[in-house]
Amino acid sequence: MPRPSLNDLSAFLAVATHRSFRRAADELGAAPSTVSHAVRGLEERLGVRLLNRTTRSVSPTEAGFQLLDRLQPALTLLDEALEGAMASQGRVVGSVRINTPRIPAAMLVRDVLPVMAERYPDVTVDIVVEGQLVDIVAGGFDAGVRLVGSIPRDMVAAPLAEAVRFQCVAAPAYLDQAGVPQAPEDLKRHRCIGHRLPGGKLYRWEFERAGQAVIIETTGAVVLDDEELMVEAAVRGLGIAYVVAPAAEAALAAGQLLEVLAPWTQAAEGLALYYPGHRAVPPALRAFLDVVREINRK
Repeated sequence: MPRPSLNDLSAFLAVATHRSFRRAADELGAAPSTVSHAVRGLEERLGVRLLNRTTRSVSPTEAGFQLLDRLQPALTLLDEALEGAMASQGRVVGSVRINTPRIPAAMLVRDVLPVMAERYPDVTVDIVVEGQLVDIVAGGFDAGVRLVGSIPRDMVAAPLAEAVRFQCVAAPAYLDQAGVPQAPEDLKRHRCIGHRLPGGKLYRWEFERAGQAVIIETTGAVVLDDEELMVEAAVRGLGIAYVVAPAAEAALAAGQLLEVLAPWTQAAEGLALYYPGHRAVPPALRAFLDVVREINRK
């Protein structure tokens, strides 16, 4: 039997990981038809079906799962060997795929990527913005960014940002019309912009002052699942938004929003970059981590 090519194996790995020919093609920089042809050729060489295909989904067969379990670490070791050989010549080459919510993604673009581009021009940083907590290993990511308390215990965490404060913000015109709340209970008489969590539930606004904790279930005509959109809705006078401070920073500085209930708002958990602790760290990810730690020390 002819030995399958590395391209065919990489195509299968990408499709089996993403459960999608289109997303696999995007990762590989190839046309979906090319990826499909490569996987079909691999199946013909092996004489076994590796993927179940329907018009709406793709999933590995039992044989496909067995190959995936063995192939993934083997190709990872191969990539690490190639990257290590290039690193021995003073070059760091490779890619880093990161899964992160929108606000930390903006922080990475602002603070980390310029340093990476200058210091490691041969490293590609691929950032996927996603609000929901995902399995970064199953999703084919090298690392993720989340609140410290939500990071799985089998992961290694590198601090990315200190704890940030939540803020209640509203447009000056809205506050002129509806009044300025003086305590969390006053929010029940206001239009509040709801925050839909990734799991589908509405976020309950939490406040604390002098040891007194208050949780408010807000009501309003607008519910959003993106903090930048919540800020925009508040700027448009649609009500009061409850967001992490970096999301509202620009609008506050421009006078488009005002903060209310400042004595009652509290700090969130810190953010951290996390990655699997049971694997050798590839040179590209190690370089990214070094930059993150360097910036965090400033």
